Amino acid sequence: MYPIVRLLKDALRASRQPRLGPRDTHVSQHHCWPWDIDIWMELNNGRTLTLYDIGRTMLTLRTGLAGVLRREGWSVAVAGTSIRYRRRIKAFERFEMKSRAIGWDERFIYVEQGMWKANGDCANHALLRTVVTDRNGIVAPARVLTAWGQDPQSPPLPDWVKAWIAAEDQRPWPPMEDAASAQKSDVRLASASCPLP
Repeated sequence: MYPIVRLLKDALRASRQPRLGPRDTHVSQHHCWPWDIDIWMELNNGRTLTLYDIGRTMLTLRTGLAGVLRREGWSVAVAGTSIRYRRRIKAFERFEMKSRAIGWDERFIYVEQGMWKANGDCANHALLRTVVTDRNGIVAPARVLTAWGQDPQSPPLPDWVKAWIAAEDQRPWPPMEDAASAQKSDVRLASASCPLP
């Protein structure tokens, strides 16, 4: 179940915090509660994604982007995610989450998020490409930034982000076409070797 209470609590807290610029970092404090854990008594990877979702929502509230989206009738969605896990977050453990936009290109706004343990270790880190849409499809980030009253020119994207973008561009879509072809081939071979009586 989506943590609505946590979302509302964080939204109330974000509404009382100072406004952020488009590339500033939203920092929030959290606990790993029993309903966040898996069978190993640590933060579930699915819940990690949900908490990141809440962090991005608070980022849009504090930067003022949420108001622009409402005014223009736009929506925002995640179009891709890559997460690196390095340290476990155990049940009842306190951690800090950071969320910020890195930059954008002609289609996507790139966001990075991380969770830090009390000892300063980064537990996990995510790179996401997000997209703003209207009824006609993707809204170009430059148009979003202009409506937001911000400079539409993106800062240079880091090399590691460019490498991820390039890798994503090589990813086949639709996926697993080779698996589908192999399965059809296996079916044909089975039919040929086992003719009907």
